[in-house]
Amino acid sequence: MRWWSLANFVSNAGTWMQLTVQNLLVLQITGSAAATGLSMSVQAAPALFMSLLGGAAVDRWPRKLTAAVSQALLGAIAFTTAVLVALDRLDMASLMVLAALTGVVATVDGPACALLGNDLVPLDDVPSAIGVGALVHNAGRLAGAALAGVTVGVLGTASAYAANGLSFLFVAAVIPFLRPAPGAVPVIPAQRSAPERRERQRQRDEDMTIRQGLLFFARRPRLVALAAVTGVSAVFGRNYGLTLAVLVTGPLAGGAGSFGTVSTVLAVGGILGAVLGARLHRPSVRLVGILAAMGGLLQVAAALSPSLAVLLVLVLPMAVVESVSDTAGTAVLQTDPPAHLRGRVLGVWSSIGTVWGLGGPPALGLLMELAGARGALVTGGLVVAGSIGAGLLLRRRRTVTAVTVRTQEGDVTGREALSTAA
Repeated sequence: MRWWSLANFVSNAGTWMQLTVQNLLVLQITGSAAATGLSMSVQAAPALFMSLLGGAAVDRWPRKLTAAVSQALLGAIAFTTAVLVALDRLDMASLMVLAALTGVVATVDGPACALLGNDLVPLDDVPSAIGVGALVHNAGRLAGAALAGVTVGVLGTASAYAANGLSFLFVAAVIPFLRPAPGAVPVIPAQRSAPERRERQRQRDEDMTIRQGLLFFARRPRLVALAAVTGVSAVFGRNYGLTLAVLVTGPLAGGAGSFGTVSTVLAVGGILGAVLGARLHRPSVRLVGILAAMGGLLQVAAALSPSLAVLLVLVLPMAVVESVSDTAGTAVLQTDPPAHLRGRVLGVWSSIGTVWGLGGPPALGLLMELAGARGALVTGGLVVAGSIGAGLLLRRRRTVTAVTVRTQEGDVTGREALSTAA
């Protein structure tokens, strides 16, 4: 687990280094902000259509091999981009193709790496492992964004892509040496008769369909509730890179430096939240909902901040609550399904999350156009807190209460023990 965490830190730093540079590169090539947004959409779009296939592949193929191959492919794409940039042969068409290929490979790489990390610890420690992963992600994000400017300034734009390619190869080199925790991966008996092997393969093929993953997700109320809570939060809150940027540079009359300070506080809060989230042992959808509602109320308070200093005081707990909520939700998502369905459930989740990611910012931007930065934050926070609060109240009302049944002559014995099941 220590080696896996180190590899993920290096990989996240490389990824954020490339992401920091990529938008600037598109602007240099096209001079168009719209083209920059298009390149991000092209990379995210495959998750909308292919995540179910990627999740099914993760369930069907050996996890370590799948993760190693996907990391190597992502490294090859990064090196190809670095060569094209260094030779000044990268145009918008080739950049879009490379972005689309990255998105396609990521539909397999994301669930494969997430579930591989869970295999390295006992089942009871999976929430803690997810919290450690969130901590590593935030630390890698800070390091990558900081290294991007230095690397590009000294070695040029191509070096950021080359560094990201090396980070992928480092992860691929570490994966073969990882050892799953005892009991994390089911052991299949080596000796089976030919009919037993054919019957097992037939059952395995039936269990590995995409339809099984969709049906499990749709019929699992706690996963549907988790999707609803996360969706409301993603659309009406959380997009702080957009909403707080407009709030700081508009009503609070700050500049780019002020928003940089806010972003740093958000990152620090994310790390603190990941540390707290790593201590969760039994996360639940109810906890995710309560934390999301708290985040909505803090968002309302932040919208009413009279100064940048007050905003900074509120931003830290906002980021902490968001990070703990994300860690708890991820733990529920990755531990609730049976082991043979987890890849497809993550595929369903990735498709749903892509819808939120593509539709949330435009909807929030339109709301800010109509109500202003403060109005959008207040409205969004109230929608998040109100809808989640209403959901919790409805769930409490629908809770089934125990019914006491009087014993009658000739009745079955042990009715008291059966009453709850009845």
